[in-house]
Amino acid sequence: MRTTFDITTHGQGLYEFTDQVAGWVRGEGLLTLFIRHTSASLLMQENADPEVQDDLRAFFARLVPPTSDPGMAYLTHTYEGPDDMPAHIKAAMMPVSLSIPVVNGRMQLGTWQGIYVFEHRNAPHTRHVAAYLAV
Repeated sequence: MRTTFDITTHGQGLYEFTDQVAGWVRGEGLLTLFIRHTSASLLMQENADPEVQDDLRAFFARLVPPTSDPGMAYLTHTYEGPDDMPAHIKAAMMPVSLSIPVVNGRMQLGTWQGIYVFEHRNAPHTRHVAAYLAV
């Protein structure tokens, strides 16, 4: 089984799509999710308290500020905007694929685990996540 999930983002942040994936999976096997972009990531993260997502976004914004920050003056890939190269750096630091076991048609997620696209760009995007369920 394979499909693509299209996730609309509205700027930097985490966008949960666990329910979309859960509605698609069937049977048993290993689910692989892969984001087809170089400036966004996939994360398995807590979905109970939204402050977790806020804190993650704030942490990575502080860790990798925009190229307009004087500390980032060494970067040369700046013509696509001050958020572009930092987005590539963040995507290089975080996962772009996830593997999730599926048993009896259900992903074997922990109680508070959710699946997220972590958007690293400021502008809205439609992110494409390829899904493959190997039985």
